[in-house]
Amino acid sequence: MTLFASTRDASLAVGFSVALMQGLAPDGGLFVPIEFPRLTPRDFNELEELPAIAARLLTPFVGTDPLTAALPQLTARAFAWPALLQPLDEHGRLHVLELFHGPTAAFKDFGAQFLAACFASLDSPPGRQLTILVATSGDTGAAVASAFFGRPDVEVAVLFPKGLVSPAQERQLTCWGGNVRSLAVRGTFDDCQRMVKSAFADAEFKSRRLLSSANSINLGRLLPQMAYFAAASLEVWRRYGEPASFIVPSGNLGNALACLWARAAGLPVGEVVLAHNANRTVPDYLETGAWRPRPSIATLASAMDVGDPSNAERLRELYPDFGALRGAISACSVRDEEIRARISAGYERYGQIWCPHTATAADAYERLPEARRAGHRWVIVSTAHPAKFPEIVAPLIGRAVPVPQSLAKLFAQSGSCVEIAPDLGALRGALKE
Repeated sequence: MTLFASTRDASLAVGFSVALMQGLAPDGGLFVPIEFPRLTPRDFNELEELPAIAARLLTPFVGTDPLTAALPQLTARAFAWPALLQPLDEHGRLHVLELFHGPTAAFKDFGAQFLAACFASLDSPPGRQLTILVATSGDTGAAVASAFFGRPDVEVAVLFPKGLVSPAQERQLTCWGGNVRSLAVRGTFDDCQRMVKSAFADAEFKSRRLLSSANSINLGRLLPQMAYFAAASLEVWRRYGEPASFIVPSGNLGNALACLWARAAGLPVGEVVLAHNANRTVPDYLETGAWRPRPSIATLASAMDVGDPSNAERLRELYPDFGALRGAISACSVRDEEIRARISAGYERYGQIWCPHTATAADAYERLPEARRAGHRWVIVSTAHPAKFPEIVAPLIGRAVPVPQSLAKLFAQSGSCVEIAPDLGALRGALKE
């Protein structure tokens, strides 16, 4: 059986299903693979479709876990829509990877649907309802709500920072009802994340309910996100015989970790660049070597407004030597005015309509030295549909942003939420109600 250990205590090793159900390790650490498989592009020969690539990639991670036999069905549900790799120039030096074709038009649909499918395949202890806590800076909560909505045996609590998500994102977060509770926290995303971690650390809270998480702290969210990096890198490798280098919009570092884990597992991934907004914790860390988390700053790329990213713990575990870490990734910070300019430029140059997060990655690409750009096959990771940010994007491109049918359906529903203080007591009270 493949095992996963806590980032804080390697002796706390469990199988995939246990790690998935617990969400967070008992000591507060994050589960990571004890070892990575050594795959090559040949291991994916004759596999073209994303669900099949995902099943092949995840099999050695899941190992002999009870969920192994169900992997083809799990990946078929989680990857039921495409992750499109679109060339932006005639020579194939630059591509954009569109990850927003799922039910809530964000990359997090892949991991959320996989996690929900896994939970549906596992037996919960009798008489205990599963409560899933999810802190969101914009997109995670909607993806998780969509994946678990209507499940009678699951209660979902979505915590989002009041007033710090886009209007369209807030409609997505609050339109559910039923088994999904939307909680507007009077604070930042970091407050929401802290409340979720506090709930996992509270013995009394956990004794009353079966608790799990649907943030990228949960392996069930993070591992499947490796699959679209694998598929894109294989497509570039097969077409050009070169690795794909990725520029990943980054906030809580879950998507960045998925890319790095895919590379660690042997996929043909070259350079990895992390594109941050004005929340500079990670770029400053790589520059100075000092880890200084700070309060988050509200930006146009709101889903990346994270001042204390949880997955930094996994990042440091993957590269415990700081010199090796600096050699493995690079990072930059993009200001709001640069995001606006890049949205306009992307439309003028490529005919692309980009959300603020994608524009952040596109700006990071433009900052690369010419020799570095020319020496690799680059992929800009597009994480959300621009229709989630029409008030930002439409004025910059001079036209209305087309709304996909999946979003239009959600936007048409009425919304409701409960406003709470940024502390565990308020979360307890909201769940009791």
